[in-house]
Amino acid sequence: MENIVQAISRDILCYAMQTLRHCSIVMHIHDKLVIEADPRVNLEALCEEMVRTPPWAKGLILQAAGYTSPYYKKD
Repeated sequence: MENIVQAISRDILCYAMQTLRHCSIVMHIHDKLVIEADPRVNLEALCEEMVRTPPWAKGLILQAAGYTSPYYKKD
């Protein structure tokens, strides 16, 4: 079961990465994306784009949260 859940999670993350392809994604770690962006970029808008569900997962409730930092750090 764990492998199935991880595979679905990976597919959802890849869908979010495609949705955010206009951003400068510099890396991803498990379920996190690291985006290098101008400080004026709206974090809430990015989170809203990340919770778009793939067409095959209609009704799936997703949440996204983020933070800004001048350097990478674990939250």
